[in-house]
Amino acid sequence: MLESITRRGFLGLAPVVSFSRLSFADPLATPGAIDTAPASFPAHDPAVVKEIVTVAHFNLARVKELVTPRPALARVSWDWGFGDWETAIDAASHVGNRAIAEFLIASGARPTIYTAAMMGQLTIVKQWIDAVPGVQRHPGPHGITLLAHAKNGGAAAAEVFEYLKSLGDADPRYTDLPVADGDAAAIAGEYAFGDAATERFVVARNPRGAFTIQRTGAIERGLSHQGALAFIPAGAEAVRIRFELDGARAAALVVEDGPLTVRAARR
Repeated sequence: MLESITRRGFLGLAPVVSFSRLSFADPLATPGAIDTAPASFPAHDPAVVKEIVTVAHFNLARVKELVTPRPALARVSWDWGFGDWETAIDAASHVGNRAIAEFLIASGARPTIYTAAMMGQLTIVKQWIDAVPGVQRHPGPHGITLLAHAKNGGAAAAEVFEYLKSLGDADPRYTDLPVADGDAAAIAGEYAFGDAATERFVVARNPRGAFTIQRTGAIERGLSHQGALAFIPAGAEAVRIRFELDGARAAALVVEDGPLTVRAARR
């Protein structure tokens, strides 16, 4: 029997996505009228959008509390950084939380091939791949593969898992080359790309030996080494994060995202 992945297990296996440091505004905790419209009105409050995508990984009760009065929240998406967009149903799908996925669908969420894989919908997955050849190679949010979604669906998705496994290309992983100890020491640290206290990146190596990057006040992101001290952040394969060395340590970090280049100097 395939084992369903818990929230803790997911955080251990997937590219780094740490929810433990997040806090939320709670404008929907008590039903009723809100006297003052948020600054984002009429767009949804970003704090609420961030929360629903977060709790859709693991907290059905809170998902119901947020979505029941405002069903459109079942369809929102959040960018965790560098273009790693995730919807609420994406969140439920990659951790194998079928109950949350079913509730979101009933509330108007738009299921994807990743949802179908997790829920064990073999016919739908096959038809999708027949209609869009190669789609099985596309990574989901945080770079989590289609095969991993089926695995996280547990026994109910066993047939989908075996089918995807037979294709041989539904589980592509990021290249993540070793980093020499000297280079690891050279790049770890804090980098500033502006004067504000929040305009900082911290690059570190976590207890599992993986590199992470975190903007002050934002979520920690996993990094995969592509060689020559160039990294990609989880869920954003086209972005490059490079380090400029000055002797035994990095003098700057450079983020390249299409036409956008941001240089952050070591603090």
